[in-house]
Amino acid sequence: MRLPIIALAMAFGLAGALLPSPAAEIISNTDCLDCHGDKQSRKVNGKEVPLEAFATNLFKASVHGKLNCVDCHTGIKEAVHESKLPPPQCVSCHTTPSNHVQAVTQYATSIHGVSRSMGSSAAANCADCHGSHNIIPVKLPQSPVYKLNLPQTCAKCHSNPGLSKEYRMRYPQVAAQYLDSIHGRALIEKGLIVAPSCNDCHGVHDIKRTVDRSAPINPASVAKTCGKCHVKVEEVYNQSVHGQLLAKGDKRAPSCNDCHTAHEIERPHSGHFKMASDKSCGRCHADRLEHYRDTYHGKAMALGKPNVAADVAACFDCHGHHDVLPPSNPASRLSTNNIVHTCQQCHPKANVGFTKYMPHANPMDSTNYPGLHAVFMFMTTLLLCVFAFFGGHTALWLVRSVYLYMTDSKTFREAKIKTEKDDEMFTRFAPFERFLHVLVVTSFLLLVITGMPLKFFYTDWARFIFNLIGGPDVARILHRFGAIITFVYFTLHLLEMAAHAWTNRKAVCDPATGKFQLKRLLCVMFSPDSMIPTLQDLKDFVAHNRWFFGKGPRPQFDRWTYWEKFDYFSVFWGVAIIGFSGLVMWFPEFFCRFMPGWIINVALIVHSDEALLAAGFIFTIHFFNTHFRLEKFPMDTVIFSGRVSKTEMLHERRSWYDRLVKEGRLDQHRIKDEWMRWSTIARSFGYLFFGTGVILLILIVYAMASRLLHH
Repeated sequence: MRLPIIALAMAFGLAGALLPSPAAEIISNTDCLDCHGDKQSRKVNGKEVPLEAFATNLFKASVHGKLNCVDCHTGIKEAVHESKLPPPQCVSCHTTPSNHVQAVTQYATSIHGVSRSMGSSAAANCADCHGSHNIIPVKLPQSPVYKLNLPQTCAKCHSNPGLSKEYRMRYPQVAAQYLDSIHGRALIEKGLIVAPSCNDCHGVHDIKRTVDRSAPINPASVAKTCGKCHVKVEEVYNQSVHGQLLAKGDKRAPSCNDCHTAHEIERPHSGHFKMASDKSCGRCHADRLEHYRDTYHGKAMALGKPNVAADVAACFDCHGHHDVLPPSNPASRLSTNNIVHTCQQCHPKANVGFTKYMPHANPMDSTNYPGLHAVFMFMTTLLLCVFAFFGGHTALWLVRSVYLYMTDSKTFREAKIKTEKDDEMFTRFAPFERFLHVLVVTSFLLLVITGMPLKFFYTDWARFIFNLIGGPDVARILHRFGAIITFVYFTLHLLEMAAHAWTNRKAVCDPATGKFQLKRLLCVMFSPDSMIPTLQDLKDFVAHNRWFFGKGPRPQFDRWTYWEKFDYFSVFWGVAIIGFSGLVMWFPEFFCRFMPGWIINVALIVHSDEALLAAGFIFTIHFFNTHFRLEKFPMDTVIFSGRVSKTEMLHERRSWYDRLVKEGRLDQHRIKDEWMRWSTIARSFGYLFFGTGVILLILIVYAMASRLLHH
């Protein structure tokens, strides 16, 4: 009888062990909701204790609606419990494949899980993303981790300034950047759920840092991650020189986010992207970018706005984007098979000769670009020699003038006043000559204003001027208009010379026979009224320099001085050199029909340096000789009025005055009209013209100095 009794007792004991504990039977959801329902607090030992309340209807509709509270809050042993309890454990249920066991293990090794295990209390846990008592299926639009809602959910932490600073987050404005990107707009604004959201790139529960090799955003894996959507692009990229380098483990190889950024991805053909893409390429190819910026493409890109930049060639327009290959590869856009077609994207009439243009040429590199280096050195030497020679000439003249003024200022002032008040005037420039000078002044200033910002594109004032006039497109039109005016006044002057020669053709013929005589032609060509330099000009130059040092009297010049003749022929040189080089850059496709494409590189060097020489010379040497000398300051109005006083003639051009008297032609030049009535207007224009020139000179000097200091 004992054995059955013992067996029965053991059976009851085992059954008792297998039955739920009394606590589990006592603590039901109803018991929990008595306090955590609508109540916000309750009295415990006479004190009000705050309680965490939640909407019961949301919990019942959640995926956990059929669970008991104590299934997650395992630390509760009695209905009335301490306020401080261990956090609910999702792992207590999610431990089988059917319950997403991978989510638990993945989270534990993720940046969030690792940070939390290391004591970072602000690191995201399950509830931060999925919710707590109102968790609903991920596929429902109401879920905070539903694809359309995920950016806002992630932004709760990743756009929090405090957390971003505390955890040194790399992208503190990530949410705003993503929403403004092409992916964010497609997802949020257009509702295209095929567009990537945060978890498509970073993962779901296994989010890891970029440096982690297993992370989908690791540089070695970015192309594969993006390739989940951009399949064809990934295939092309993998075959490119960048993809091949990445496959070899070269950490320098750029991947998708190096060019497109991580979260600010925009349309690849927008002007803003183009402007940013050059800088992206320049991070690895700094030397190529530097000399690209010396071309018109680079300068227009730097000075333009996004809408303008969209029409300017960027790096990827020539080299490709995902399909970048070395030119030696037949499939490359720059191979001999494809380069003409590549150039024709922007230059429809480009031919093989056009492709010889060198977009990254370095004129300072004598080894790889000997021809360009020679041209550069010649133009630089010319510029330095001209400024050294005439700069010294101007400095000596200025010192001598100041010395004379300081030794006898009263006489100097009286002579200047007499020159300005003298009523006896003589013609020096005919109306047509004054008209041509107005064209020279206006076109030259227009060319400098629209051209110099390109040369000094790296300065703030260059960008200001281009923004003021409307950008590179408007500047290009105005610059070409100035060039047309230049060709017009030059042609008009040549026609005037031809007409004058035809009218006075008898002067070179024998009066008796009417036959042409070379001797008479030479006399006319080298007469004092001619602009052709003569031996007398050399003598005047020597005498003038002796006067600078007080070694002789001041020379008495004829109608034209030696520096005026230099200015005159400088225009011929300038129009020829600047004009032809400008035409080459204006019509490159035409000139490349019979010239190699590198002539464009030569034209750029010549045009740029000769323009700098012209602008610098006019705004310094010419302005001093004409306006800034003490006896002329603040301005000589002869080019507007066309007349000079007798006092001034006797002071500066005594040889001309004596010759006119000797030849009996003085009265032919004598005038008396209403010039003084409108001289104020002419002076105003004059001040505007050379005032603009002085400002431009200051800006040019500043730009050159800043670049020298930078290098």
